Amino acid sequence: MTENRAEYRKAAPDAYMAMLALGAAVQHGRLEHSLIELVKMCVLQINGCAYCLGMHSKDARAAGESEQRLNLLTAWREAPFYTGRERAALDWAASVTLAAIGGVPDALYQEVRAQFDERSIVELTLAIIAINGWRPGRRFSPRGRPLHGTTRLSRYRILSAMRREFGGRHVSRK
Repeated sequence: MTENRAEYRKAAPDAYMAMLALGAAVQHGRLEHSLIELVKMCVLQINGCAYCLGMHSKDARAAGESEQRLNLLTAWREAPFYTGRERAALDWAASVTLAAIGGVPDALYQEVRAQFDERSIVELTLAIIAINGWRPGRRFSPRGRPLHGTTRLSRYRILSAMRREFGGRHVSRK
């Protein structure tokens, strides 16, 4: 686990309060609470944060998520338990989280736009930004190279995103 590098509340109390306010705004927006929790879990799986996954899996269960859906979240593309709306949100979450690798494709935006109105897309994107903001020093570099401590799942998701971005051409696992 990566050590906490700064005590946010003390070092930058105004910025810390702004992050809390962003989280509250997302929670009080139009998006279903269960969808927000699924998105958070997806982002945290990419970032490889065990502590955060444990905390947010409890929140997801409290929001009504089943063990089966939580257990299969890493394979949401293949699992039959997610709606088109949830799939679009999860794909958006992965792409926004990994945007430094290759951006967010226009085709994906169109898929998301078919499931969400403009306000909901903004709220969804801010939910992704908020959960990523609590995890500084993410486990991969801006160029997508896994860093020490990156989980196998994170490396898989990074490579999958790179393959999608580069049209399925071979991307080395090294």
